[in-house]
Amino acid sequence: MTTIPDTENKSPELTHPRAPFRLAGGILAAAIAIVLYTQLARIAELVTYSVINLTRGSHLASAVEFFLYETPKVLLLLVGVVFVVGLLRTWLTPERARRALAGKREATGNVVAALFGIATPFCSCSAVPLFIGFISAGVPLGVTLSFLISAPMVNEVALVLLFGLFGWKVAALYLGTGLAIAIVAGWTIGRLKLERHVEPWVYTMQAGEAPADAPKRWSERFTDARAAVREIVGKVWPFVVLGIAVGAGIHGYVPTNFLASFMGRDAWWAVPLAVLLGVPMYSNAAGIIPIVQALLGKGAALGTVLAFMMSVIALSLPEMIILRKVLRPVLIATFVLTVAAGILVVGFLFNAVL
Repeated sequence: MTTIPDTENKSPELTHPRAPFRLAGGILAAAIAIVLYTQLARIAELVTYSVINLTRGSHLASAVEFFLYETPKVLLLLVGVVFVVGLLRTWLTPERARRALAGKREATGNVVAALFGIATPFCSCSAVPLFIGFISAGVPLGVTLSFLISAPMVNEVALVLLFGLFGWKVAALYLGTGLAIAIVAGWTIGRLKLERHVEPWVYTMQAGEAPADAPKRWSERFTDARAAVREIVGKVWPFVVLGIAVGAGIHGYVPTNFLASFMGRDAWWAVPLAVLLGVPMYSNAAGIIPIVQALLGKGAALGTVLAFMMSVIALSLPEMIILRKVLRPVLIATFVLTVAAGILVVGFLFNAVL
């Protein structure tokens, strides 16, 4: 009796003769990416000073080294995060997201999203893929924006560094005020009903998904995740490179002494000016906190410096450039103004009580 192979209910990838090679290739690529990621600082330094032969300490060398380090770092993070989000989206379909939020107040979702942001140590640019994944999965816009604000601004890296450098009171104040900004700003924007200002391609990514309860094999989930990488990274990578180039120029040519010269507590305009100057810059929390320490050591006021830090990591120009691929100008302006208002309150409050 001839046995007929049961391929009717199997994914094409499982029966494909090259499936083991694809799996091995994926593992190898991931291993290479991890090794490369850990060596980026050395590679950037080598290329800057040995290959290009720039002078150490020069503005140009600082900008070039920053660009050579940050560009592959963010792109590698982008691919990794988008792949993971694409994988999660095979479970978190729009219907499941709606069911998970059913019966809950939106404010509860803002709180949960902001708290989730603490556990994701991403800079503002690499948090954008998660933002896209949440929106395309049907999570409300305001809730998603609470995550987008919290993820870069309040994470465990920032809190540990703040605790180590300035003590638990400063770390606790930063945690509380950062969460408050993320929750209130997300809730406020959610009330404005600005979903029509999200670019249509983000919502059309939902098209063609399997029903919420349709089971998927792991091979199918990985296929969907790879498709998400091609779709999202293919659209946003030029904005990533452009944004980091802007950040590199600022990083190399704006001196710390200039920033510290106007950050005292006496001038009322110090906090707004610090926020305005922080917006064009690009850094994650770990990168900006040493600058915060240097500014405080030169006599800058704590509230002014923390407002500057918040604007750098939550309202960076590179992040806005990347978000332009996802959001229309009206929504980006609303996001910036709402978050900036919260940061100004924090800066003035810290200067008044500390």
